[in-house]
Amino acid sequence: MKNLFVPAILILSLALARAQMQTAIPLWPGGAPGAHGTTPDDTPTLTPFLCESNATGAAMVICPGGAYAVLAPYEGKDYALWLNQHGVTGFVLKYRLGSHGYHYPVEFEDVTRALRWVRAHADDYKIDPHRVGVMGSSAGGHLASTLLTHFDAGDPNATDAVERQSSRPDLGILCYAVITMGEFTHRGSRRNLLGDDPSPKLVKLLSNELQVTTNTPPCFLWTTFEDKTVPMENTLLFAEALRKQGVPFALHVYEKGGHGMALKDTPPFAHPHPWAGDCLFWLQQHGFVN
Repeated sequence: MKNLFVPAILILSLALARAQMQTAIPLWPGGAPGAHGTTPDDTPTLTPFLCESNATGAAMVICPGGAYAVLAPYEGKDYALWLNQHGVTGFVLKYRLGSHGYHYPVEFEDVTRALRWVRAHADDYKIDPHRVGVMGSSAGGHLASTLLTHFDAGDPNATDAVERQSSRPDLGILCYAVITMGEFTHRGSRRNLLGDDPSPKLVKLLSNELQVTTNTPPCFLWTTFEDKTVPMENTLLFAEALRKQGVPFALHVYEKGGHGMALKDTPPFAHPHPWAGDCLFWLQQHGFVN
């Protein structure tokens, strides 16, 4: 019995540790600014997914897609578990949604706070604050690209240590992302983010291909020719803007595959879509994986 009891305790301890690692953490402990209430729908959170033994010190804030109406778990948790396998600590963002009455700039405030929060807690998670990226798919890709083009240096005079941190990601991964609010946009994402009748000024501001500068971080972008939901032009427009500004990027357009493929696999990810291998090669070039 003794020999059986010790492993049981170890198994229980590991299970508890994993549960603690994947506990959602409110981004604002006292309640989010502009919240309509205190329900889970009103409370943006980050859920950490920690590497068990092979951590490189790099981290990724992950923005699931879902047209700013829902959050797709396979574009959040699955990405985090996949990144963990390669030494990158994942933080899955639950941001507020248009389907719950939230529009711009609330979603942007949530992702900005998330990036700052990870940097502010870098020591707690043994993370290098200079290797924190952002990743997003579909509408989550739009949110990630908004952060990549609208970041700031933080407020050095803020009493909140989180708000003193820069919100500039060190790199970005955009998966079949919504980028533009113009001709090639995904209409549902635009409506949920900006409302039914946004001003031309707001449409331009959130058309992120128009907001790229020389200070935009390096990016990995992929999409598919067959995507009929978010046209590939979104990705191409962003890549062209990066090229014009001299920002390094990797661009992959795969012939086959519709929208929302994510890894096209489930844990333990024995056969993910080829973009995953291409992305790992790129992350290695940028010092995120070994």
